[in-house]
Amino acid sequence: MYLVMRLGLVLRLSTFACALACAVVLAAPAGASQLIARNASNITLQVNSKGKALITYKAGRRVTHLLAWGAINARPRPATPSGPRQVKLKLDYSGGWGPWRKLIWKHFKNACQPYDGPELAWFVAGCKAPDGSYWALQSWQTALPDLGFVPWMKTQRTWWLHLSHWSGQLAVLEAYTDWVYSGRFQHLFGRYTYKGRGVRGFGTTLYGAPTDGYGRLVYLDTHNSIYGPGWARENSFVSSGPPGLFCYGFYKFNPYVNGYAHPRGTPHAKRGPGIGDTYRLTATGPGVTPDVTWQGPGLHPYDPSNPSDVSLEHDMNAKLTEMRAGWHKCHA
Repeated sequence: MYLVMRLGLVLRLSTFACALACAVVLAAPAGASQLIARNASNITLQVNSKGKALITYKAGRRVTHLLAWGAINARPRPATPSGPRQVKLKLDYSGGWGPWRKLIWKHFKNACQPYDGPELAWFVAGCKAPDGSYWALQSWQTALPDLGFVPWMKTQRTWWLHLSHWSGQLAVLEAYTDWVYSGRFQHLFGRYTYKGRGVRGFGTTLYGAPTDGYGRLVYLDTHNSIYGPGWARENSFVSSGPPGLFCYGFYKFNPYVNGYAHPRGTPHAKRGPGIGDTYRLTATGPGVTPDVTWQGPGLHPYDPSNPSDVSLEHDMNAKLTEMRAGWHKCHA
């Protein structure tokens, strides 16, 4: 296999050498599930019989009573960008005073039952509404810097609080690992789907930010890597094409080339590759569905004399070809 696409966070643009033609699409933080707050604490979730959710939380010294309503699940991507926009929750941070001129939160009647839905990563709170749908809150460090840098800005360390509302099945994040370039580098590939269809948008900006509400990011973290013990952010990318496909090669990258964000005083030397003992993917949910994750072990150096390595590489080449289903990126 060889890598045909490499993506990353907003505020940086990275490319890399490809032995064959490469399509470079770079990623940026985008709304999903739905971002409602940063560094929130003392979080509670309630839902009334009218389909409105009340999220109460503290950020800094301020307590907020947020009302949310008006969206569920996700729309499939339309045929053209002029089609309907992706669903999005309506948010009122005044507790009802803005749209209704009364503090609804003070007399809010919770009718939500204990959460009995699917297990969610980064879970904070959830409940089952009277109509059988689910609401949930997830919180994780979405904006960590790439290439294993320790966050040097406050915005990079923040924990984003995401709100979701759904019924039925969740999006599915599927991933596999193998080697590329005759075993010289580790490689991760997979697909991101919702109800059997690839999660994808219509395009990205120069910096990789999805240009519409249908594009979604997949964030890649590496564990116990060259960056140090524990988890570190390696990169991020968007899924593309009808399969919702993505592929990533673990190479060395120069933080001074093509706009990688890096702290002042960073040495002029390539970083990585971010090979770890475990990899973790977190994908922001399509529409207002929950964020989903995948986790799997890293690989050892490829040994062409090891029948198990040769067999695995052969099987993964076949798997990628099957997943591509004729899509022109991520060739095996």
